[in-house]
Amino acid sequence: MFGPDWQHRQRRIEDALRHYLHTQAATAPRALVEAMEYSLLAPGKRLRPMLVLLACEAAGGTINQALPAAVAVEMVHAYSLIHDDLPAMDDDDLRRGLPTCHKKFGEALAILAGDALLTLAFEVLAISYAPATVTVMVLELAQGAGAVGMVGGQVLDLAAEDRLLPTRQPIERTIDGLEGIHRRKTGALFRASLRLGVHAAAAGRADQVQATTLQRLDRYAHAFGLAFQITDDLLDVEGDASKLGKRAGKDAPRGKLTYPGLLGVAESRRRARQLADEAIDMVTPLGQAGQTLAELMRGVIERDR
Repeated sequence: MFGPDWQHRQRRIEDALRHYLHTQAATAPRALVEAMEYSLLAPGKRLRPMLVLLACEAAGGTINQALPAAVAVEMVHAYSLIHDDLPAMDDDDLRRGLPTCHKKFGEALAILAGDALLTLAFEVLAISYAPATVTVMVLELAQGAGAVGMVGGQVLDLAAEDRLLPTRQPIERTIDGLEGIHRRKTGALFRASLRLGVHAAAAGRADQVQATTLQRLDRYAHAFGLAFQITDDLLDVEGDASKLGKRAGKDAPRGKLTYPGLLGVAESRRRARQLADEAIDMVTPLGQAGQTLAELMRGVIERDR
């Protein structure tokens, strides 16, 4: 997974993140750009932009076609992390081994940096693709990130901790209730990333978006997202904070709904392996890019951070 091709993709993603941030926000207030840059360019796995690139390649496209969409997804992800870390949300002091954005720059500037990254994501799409492609990409990203996707999942996650006041929304503390949260909170943006890659590949071509490829990637995203979340939950129980780059052991004291809390560690690990196998089966027929997606899935459940 971490061979020369993988490293090449990572370098292209990092270069593109810097390019679009510094080009499109060149005249923004310096303090705002510093806070945006601090969170967007912090060391990270870049899973979501990598999914965009790999899905684009699986659909017959190129890295160049995929990069603007990959940047947009990572900007949305960075915004979500800034807001997740705030005292009103997860109240975290560390992210990726560094002080969280609000600890570094204050709450007000952190909130505004998140707002700016979210809106800049859609600007990047708008300036990078033809109108017809922009329309479908904006829809995919807005649905994946918004009220029916990631943000909706975050609301359900708060409700499960009984932190949603004054409105109460009961959440079943069952595996169905848990997976309903994470299909939105985690899985929806993974799904959007993969679909953006397919649409990027189709941009400027006469042929239509490949329905079979989209269906396979949708099913991959479902399994990938849940396996990713199970691994996250397991790392909170068993992980080393120095490797994680954030606090471990914080879920149980807060009464957070998690896989180990419902299923236990051993069954959670078994469920993650089962989901990984399902994801791999979906992308194996997609050629070399499918093989790389399969390796990425294996790497996700074996990670230590």
